[in-house]
Amino acid sequence: MPMQWHDRIGRRLRLKDLHTLQTVAEVGSMAKASRRLGLSQPAISKAITDMEHSVGAALLDRTSRGVELTECGRLLVDRTRVVFDEIKLGVTDIVQRSDPAQGLVAIGTTEPVTAIVTEIIGHLVRRYPGIRYHITIGDRDALEHALRQRMLDLAITRWAPLPVADDLSAEVLFRSSLAVMAERRHPLLRSRKKLKLAELMQEQWTLSPPDSFLGRTGVELFRRHNLPLPPTTVTTISIYMRLNLLASSRFITLLPMQILRMRSSSAWLRALNVDLGDTSAPIASITLKGRRAGSAVKLFQEASREVCKALVGVS
Repeated sequence: MPMQWHDRIGRRLRLKDLHTLQTVAEVGSMAKASRRLGLSQPAISKAITDMEHSVGAALLDRTSRGVELTECGRLLVDRTRVVFDEIKLGVTDIVQRSDPAQGLVAIGTTEPVTAIVTEIIGHLVRRYPGIRYHITIGDRDALEHALRQRMLDLAITRWAPLPVADDLSAEVLFRSSLAVMAERRHPLLRSRKKLKLAELMQEQWTLSPPDSFLGRTGVELFRRHNLPLPPTTVTTISIYMRLNLLASSRFITLLPMQILRMRSSSAWLRALNVDLGDTSAPIASITLKGRRAGSAVKLFQEASREVCKALVGVS
């Protein structure tokens, strides 16, 4: 007669052992998991063997290169991630019963959208100083993976041209266009005529790497104008560095228009009158469907709408 749930699973499959399996899967070896967890390798091996006996299936493939999850192991780890996420949210709910404006918000964003996230946090921290933030910067594919792994509460990123997957939800915050930008005293700003992108090919450019999120957008923009990327004096993923280069010399760069509204750059940064065509795309807040948001995350989402509403004038 098969064992019942409470005999085989409820009593024998412990949260600590599930956490051990999840850690082994993340680091890829028993030795690394041992160092991270502070457990001996035999103890880790025994815990996983016991779980395999409990569920009646192999959870790990052991090779000379380390360990990998079996198909059954992936199924269990995926469900384990949901369990631990719900426990974390439950504990957060308990803490926030006395003060809803507490907790951690894990935010993902692409490099060009960091300026928006900075504005949202600056807006929110004045009202709710008890909220903490963890920011992850990456390409959209990496952010969507992190959402599915429940490592992020939400991601704020350019929505187009890729559609949102079925397991994700997207709330459009506003539409953003690109512009060629320079310091307000740059000689090109004296021109009253609309410039063509081809006229700027010999200027001193600083651009994102072509394989980065904004860099790929730039490559596509120049391609639509039948142009190669211009000779680039400084290639960097850092918007902060590019803005400093613009502020201190005659560099020009390609950036989202909403940066002109940021307090740190609005006084000195200007958009050149360049015909780029239609570069607009929605900026969206993306979340995992079915995942409950804590009160701190909801406050961040509300602040996102307020701040981005003010950016609609620069689209």
